[in-house]
Amino acid sequence: MDSAAPPHTCPEGLALTPFPAAGRPVLWWPRSRQVLLVLLASLTLLGFPPAASATPDAPVKEGEGVQEWERSEWHRPAAGQVVREFAAPPAPWAAGHRGVDLAMTTGGEVRSPADGVVSFSGMVVNRKVLSIDHGAGYISSFEPVASDLVAGDEVSAGDVIAVLGTYEDGSDHCTGEHGPAQPCLHWGVRHHGDYINPLLLLGELEPSVLLPLSSPGPP
Repeated sequence: MDSAAPPHTCPEGLALTPFPAAGRPVLWWPRSRQVLLVLLASLTLLGFPPAASATPDAPVKEGEGVQEWERSEWHRPAAGQVVREFAAPPAPWAAGHRGVDLAMTTGGEVRSPADGVVSFSGMVVNRKVLSIDHGAGYISSFEPVASDLVAGDEVSAGDVIAVLGTYEDGSDHCTGEHGPAQPCLHWGVRHHGDYINPLLLLGELEPSVLLPLSSPGPP
């Protein structure tokens, strides 16, 4: 009869009995090569994590939410030149110019820039204001005007909706403080409550590009 194999001893002095067939000790730890093979097999089955994109963030454009089809269906309410540009206020309560001023003659026709429904027609402080809801969150306002339209009236793009009026004291909107003193129409547009430059809807302006913030460098 063959003599029994001597028991294995671990560094702590624990006697280990070999498996009869494999010849391995009862307390056996896998080798590093075997661990690596298991990890590779798992990654093959589950998939490798996606590599980080090397493409930098695309620039964000102001007015990017204005769709091309919306721009194509908008028209100027008056043909006069812009005598005062849009100036976005730094905060909702701060000073700015929430629209554009278009040169006109008193009594000149004001046309709807797009299809819509009159949402307001009445006096605001000392001038008549007309507002049209164009849908999709867009609302146009015109002042000072004279109009027979009332809230709920439907209008189409190009319809005459008002004529240019004056303030109650007979003065014009463009008083000369920010340009020549002359009759002019103030046209403002809100998109979901925020004032935007109306000229963006006409395609007359390219949206300004706001570059993404650069990543901070190493400390």
